Amino acid sequence: MTITRRAVALGLAATAIQALMLIAFAWPAVNISPRDLPIAVAGPASAQVAQQLRQRDPDAFEITTVADAEEARSAMVDNEIYGAIVTGNGAPQVLVASAASPAVAQQLTAVAQQLSGVAAAPVHDVIAIDPDDQRGAGFGSMVLPLVMSGMAAGVLLTLLIPAFGARFAGLAAFGIAGGLLSTLIFHTWLSILPGSYLELAAIAGLASFSVAAVIGRPGIGIGALAMLLIGNPFSAATSAPELLPQPWGTIGQALPPGAAASLLRSVAYFDGAGAIAPLAVLLAWAAGGVALLGVGALRSRQTSAPTAAPEPVAVPA
Repeated sequence: MTITRRAVALGLAATAIQALMLIAFAWPAVNISPRDLPIAVAGPASAQVAQQLRQRDPDAFEITTVADAEEARSAMVDNEIYGAIVTGNGAPQVLVASAASPAVAQQLTAVAQQLSGVAAAPVHDVIAIDPDDQRGAGFGSMVLPLVMSGMAAGVLLTLLIPAFGARFAGLAAFGIAGGLLSTLIFHTWLSILPGSYLELAAIAGLASFSVAAVIGRPGIGIGALAMLLIGNPFSAATSAPELLPQPWGTIGQALPPGAAASLLRSVAYFDGAGAIAPLAVLLAWAAGGVALLGVGALRSRQTSAPTAAPEPVAVPA
């Protein structure tokens, strides 16, 4: 293949990547809609409200009937539901948790207004998002830098540091220092998330480490594309997994960016409720990356090990 043909092929490959990136980032954004979104209904007209919701869209909500507003609030604090519609005493009362998802809170408010026919249905934000980031834009902007920096660290350490021990030390240094510094920015300076600085720093560091660890020499391109084209746009950092097209919303939570976003929300706003699943995902990716790193080191040693010289064969005189 001539240099010109190679250049054209690379240009076409870059065009294909550009198209994939456009689809990956734009398609979820224009298909935001509730899909089995867990909510609760309460009060004397709860059965009627649940029936109306199912008639509007049978697949939109996963509806749980609770006794009253207090039970609904308890379920929201435990990070089990996104909100509730409480009937009785006039127009339905809407309970939301903007900390879980500002987008869901807006949609639940709109649905309650349509059901009641009241222009401004009473809305109570049980677990409010940080006042310095009321729309959640700052929180959503945190995911891409963690992914990009993790990819960059993984690529640089893979290409420049061949030894297992030294590369692991670099990954550990990146995870610890990156977690502390990034949290110093979004927690202290920008005030995007409340909560314990060290806990948030540990999560950010683990997320960065898990992304960097899986970027090995054989899978630099595949790993980077998976994190960038699937992990980031389907992380649900700006929405909620149940608002994304399925199964991509679920797949996004099985990758480090989505798991990190869910874990940060859980620790910052819900006192760790619902943290086990995303924490297990991050730990699994980190452990898998370290294991692959070790396998690569063993193969490298076996390849570079000198072979024993064959014994001389005696030739009869």
